[in-house]
Amino acid sequence: MPTSSHIQPQLATLPDQPGVYRYYDQEGELLYVGKAKSLKNRVSSYFTKLNPSDSKTRRLVAQIHRIEYTIVNTELDALLLENSLIKQHQPKYNILLKDDKTYPYICIPYEPIPRVITTRLLDRAQGTFYGPYASVRAMNAVLEVIRQLYSIRTCNLQLTDRNVEERKFKVCLEYHLGNCKGPCEGLVSREAYEKDVEQIHHILKGNLGIPQHYFRTRMQEAAQQLSFELAQQYKQKLELLEKFQSKSLIVNPKITDADVFTIVSDEGAAYVNYLRIVNGTINQTKTVEVKKKLDEADADLLAMVIVDLRNELNSTAKEIITNVPLEADLQAVNHVPQIGDKKKLVDLSLKNVLFYKKEKAEKASLLAGEPREERVLRQLQQDLRLPSLPRHIECFDNSNIQGTNPVAAMVSFKNGKPAKKDYRHFHIKTVIGPNDFASMHEVVTRRYARLLEEGGNLPDLIIIDGGKGQLHAACDALKELNLYGQIPIVGIAKRLEELYFPEDAFPLYIDKKSESLKLIQRARDEAHRFGITFHRDLRSKNSLGSQLNAIDGVGDATVTKLLGHFKTISNVKKADWEELVKVVGKDKAEKVKQALG
Repeated sequence: MPTSSHIQPQLATLPDQPGVYRYYDQEGELLYVGKAKSLKNRVSSYFTKLNPSDSKTRRLVAQIHRIEYTIVNTELDALLLENSLIKQHQPKYNILLKDDKTYPYICIPYEPIPRVITTRLLDRAQGTFYGPYASVRAMNAVLEVIRQLYSIRTCNLQLTDRNVEERKFKVCLEYHLGNCKGPCEGLVSREAYEKDVEQIHHILKGNLGIPQHYFRTRMQEAAQQLSFELAQQYKQKLELLEKFQSKSLIVNPKITDADVFTIVSDEGAAYVNYLRIVNGTINQTKTVEVKKKLDEADADLLAMVIVDLRNELNSTAKEIITNVPLEADLQAVNHVPQIGDKKKLVDLSLKNVLFYKKEKAEKASLLAGEPREERVLRQLQQDLRLPSLPRHIECFDNSNIQGTNPVAAMVSFKNGKPAKKDYRHFHIKTVIGPNDFASMHEVVTRRYARLLEEGGNLPDLIIIDGGKGQLHAACDALKELNLYGQIPIVGIAKRLEELYFPEDAFPLYIDKKSESLKLIQRARDEAHRFGITFHRDLRSKNSLGSQLNAIDGVGDATVTKLLGHFKTISNVKKADWEELVKVVGKDKAEKVKQALG
């Protein structure tokens, strides 16, 4: 595209320095704001190196009538100014950050006797804010730990120094329950209360070492003074804090202060996940969508989002870990790890951002009116990253109650619905005693060895009811059959509905309301029901058989005939003499009648 005569003089005056440029149309409307390491090179490239296939940028360039710029000292300054101008003016061709949810924060207000509250309104002038928390459950877990460790007030009373001195308030039930120390009546010193609040700040920042040291020191001091009950209280609080830390620990605790950002994109949008890491724990998390306006590179989009999110979440971490290399200088160490715990963090962040992207696609398909069965299968394919739609699913479950009658069950789902004619029961033949892993290995081997022998159709997905152990046993069976890697396989653990993949250290957590998880749960529950029913029938028949076998002169063949015809002991007792004789003969019929009365 030839450069317009009124643009060429403006290009000639551009400086070779970092800065922010602004494009205006003929009516003076701001079209686009951009940053550059070199204003001269970057702006000129729009007019000299335009990609013919980039229709969006061609449209932008055709509308540019005036160029303005601001020189700054560093590339980071340019990035910050660009971010500020985009938020202020929202130009037509700049990207827009979209976040469908308003996440909650934990706030400690600037009050004489502070509380710990939750809010969705961010106003940093009102107090110190921590968050946002993408999971309300995770936020409540933090609050519960704080309330068990410290007796902080929960009331809305205006506890000014004057109001407390004039004794305008009385202690409430929370004080009598031991949940509050009664600051409204001055029953706790301001110094002691502020020490507790200071430690709560450390916990919310993720600096758990400071309150741990405090409780450990108090416990030792109480023990030395022979105040063993008080020492036990401090010990319990220390254990609670350590338990909370162990649940949050996901990487090497030596990763003390880092921000993790990952980006995935398609033609119309990019999706960015952020993890805040403090002392080896995830302290904050957020995922945002970026609507593309031009054909921006992932590195440029990510740099802008990093500045925006770090500013919003008040992060000053000196290390930024990403999945794409950044050219912008963000005044922090940036790298793309290839191995180790930091690479695991990037993988975890990518799982989050891919799931967020999948949710967006799911909503789009709902609006498009896609059939429910197709939608669920497509969602399951995206969740598990399957190579094809899982139209044929097989799910295995062991039924081994108190070590008796070990059996297993396999159910089949086709196009998201049970295919009951393809269900199979398995008597465990090669395993002695209760051993779920060996039993799973046996039934998976038998099932697919037979399918290979008969030339049957292999499933698109195998689901194992169990965690890593059962999944590993099933994978070993597939390896022996040379099927490992040809059929996708996952394990589902009952307690937290975790999905395990072979050779993956981290489980996948799918939204509990997700249709794809519900399909997996339905297959798992159906396999469990089918296996339990078979197990119950076997125990019932064995129990009935033992009663009949106890009759002198009645053997296994006679028992089989009786149970095959009458089904239950009650029916045998009620049977007419002629019918009984017809089934087992006169001699056996007399013995059965005498024994059963």
